[in-house]
Amino acid sequence: MHLVFVTSLIPPDTPASGFDVANAAMLRALEARVERISVLGYRWPGQDDGSQGASTIVLGEIDARTQNASLTTKLAWLGRAVGTRNTFANAKLRISSPAEIRQKLDALPPIDGFVWNSVQLAGAYPELFRDRPALFIAHNVEHQSALQNAVAATSVFERLLYRREAALLQRLESDLCHRASHVIVLTEDDRQALRLTPDEATVLPLVTPAPEEVPAIEPRVSATMIGSWGWAPNRIGLEWFLQHVAPRLPADFTVEIAGDMPGDIRPPTTGVRFVGRVEDATAFLLGGRMVPLASRAGTGIQLKTLETFELGMPAVATSSSLRGIAHLPPNVVVSDDPTEFASMMVRQAQEGRRIDGSAFRQRQKAALDSAMDRALAALGHDIASFRAA
Repeated sequence: MHLVFVTSLIPPDTPASGFDVANAAMLRALEARVERISVLGYRWPGQDDGSQGASTIVLGEIDARTQNASLTTKLAWLGRAVGTRNTFANAKLRISSPAEIRQKLDALPPIDGFVWNSVQLAGAYPELFRDRPALFIAHNVEHQSALQNAVAATSVFERLLYRREAALLQRLESDLCHRASHVIVLTEDDRQALRLTPDEATVLPLVTPAPEEVPAIEPRVSATMIGSWGWAPNRIGLEWFLQHVAPRLPADFTVEIAGDMPGDIRPPTTGVRFVGRVEDATAFLLGGRMVPLASRAGTGIQLKTLETFELGMPAVATSSSLRGIAHLPPNVVVSDDPTEFASMMVRQAQEGRRIDGSAFRQRQKAALDSAMDRALAALGHDIASFRAA
């Protein structure tokens, strides 16, 4: 069987974001079960061809982060979105011509099926990737995330743009779910939100590339956080933490926050420090006595929640941070109230202890393997029918 993994961004050799981590886990599971996997998509500027050793088809280089784009680029994206009646996010990716992509596909060995990795690239080219059976990996319920972003938007223009995105995304997600041989979702809530039956979709747990043996690192600060903060759902949680939780922490409580940070966000207190991107996310997280998991929006699963639990770190989590988590480690407490959240952070930093997270990881890995087997069985059935037709 030869499948083409259709993705907006080719996973790098070293995952740098939650999306990278999820993609790496998916590809490892697919490569263990499928004779040939080709990965097709764009790559970050300067990125090496990664994708876990799979055959890679690079469409070009792109930095599609809105916060990094010039006004001219943003207007070009918006014009393309309106002109093609597509989402703003998908229009960013419609750079290569359909004929160029078709030529690259034709140069591959015979293709049995596609894996639509989220809505972006499959949605950017509705005339492509539809002529074979396919799996659809729904990392999030994108239209719900867009509606949440609209509620949190600070300008009328942003609010209208996100509402437009939500309407278009709902139609696109419905179309991909309908066309797919099977749908992979990351939480049971997402399956229900997409109105899929248990026969139509499989909930697939994830694991992170956390080391099998967690290194012993002496904590240097009270708490550590890491994330891709330019992504709107992550930013909503970060702003809640900075505005409502951080001011309630003691003056001597230190928090380091790693990851790309939008330029208009500033630390609210001297105890909070932004450190930018870090080389080793695991070592960075272990440098804190505890981890605050402050998600307040979004769908899908929080990859930093998984990594925290696999590392056995003490944590305080919002209920939104626990999407898709069936078993809560004993050193994790939950609160959605900012005053209680801050108080729990102090207590966890003082009294919380790291535990062995290997059991949590092994349970996730076993469930992932079972779920991928189920999804591929459904795809294989449709591929056999397609061949016979």
